[in-house]
Amino acid sequence: MPETAREPENFSPYLRFSEAEWSKLRDATPLPLTESELAGLRGINERLSLREVENFYLPLSRLLNLHVAATQGLHRATDAFLGQTSAKMPYVIGIAGSVAVGKSTTARVLQALLARWPDHPRVALVTTDGFLHPNRVLMERGLMNRKGFPESYDVRRLLRFMIDIKSGQSEVRAPVYSHLAYDILPEQEQVVQRPDILILEGLNVLQARTHPERMGPQIFVSDFFDFSIYVDADEDQIQQWYVDRFLKLRDTAFRNPQSYFHRYASLSEEEAIETALRIWREINGLNLHENIAPTRTRADLILEKGPDHSMRSVLLRKL
Repeated sequence: MPETAREPENFSPYLRFSEAEWSKLRDATPLPLTESELAGLRGINERLSLREVENFYLPLSRLLNLHVAATQGLHRATDAFLGQTSAKMPYVIGIAGSVAVGKSTTARVLQALLARWPDHPRVALVTTDGFLHPNRVLMERGLMNRKGFPESYDVRRLLRFMIDIKSGQSEVRAPVYSHLAYDILPEQEQVVQRPDILILEGLNVLQARTHPERMGPQIFVSDFFDFSIYVDADEDQIQQWYVDRFLKLRDTAFRNPQSYFHRYASLSEEEAIETALRIWREINGLNLHENIAPTRTRADLILEKGPDHSMRSVLLRKL
């Protein structure tokens, strides 16, 4: 992310932990994942190891388990005070970050680890991709080249989803997005049935931009979060990861005739690199600068990555 967004350490609202310092906070938490299970959670071109899970994700899962337990205890105390029994409220974790930074992998690993804790075995994962406007709507509004920007989402539908989740409804439905078709699948829905924890992953989930033209208070997706995470890395590194992923997809998913990006499968390596860099400059990098990176300091916890895509340090917001 841009260096201008980082604060001097002495004035930071965060506590910074190295890998060695953070790994000690795992305490006696066992490692429940095997190498074969981890292989199914890795993103394209990511080298996530069991050591990284052990040193970074296990302490984080322990921290989140403590937060969930404290929140559940607060709900029980409130119910006792009011003399009532309310519906169980899912604990909501938001995960934000740039395209290609690895937030989807972070979300999948946390889902797998958190589901191993006995107090909250039901962990649902929803991505905000499903709440993008269909391509038909984006084309009508001239927003196809702004896909992933805040204005490309059906924010009203996303907020309705979060309201229903936090209302404790027994069954809430979310739209499904296909990266192959590069569009919403109108005939499919993801059914979320009152989970103990909901992980919501997306580019702009920490967005809290005000609209001067609107009168009165505004509601943001992040208002429904109990805990939020931002996956971070230097922009030059993220750009390179995006190019590497594009080249990998050119040789795999793009070769599928059903892929929206099938036309890129025939590009030479030089042409593919030029195309990926252009897309980064015009869309993903622009979105990072304008909308995503400015939300970094709204997160409760920041995971900082190094050049090899592995975690380097953790920043935890001070209480």
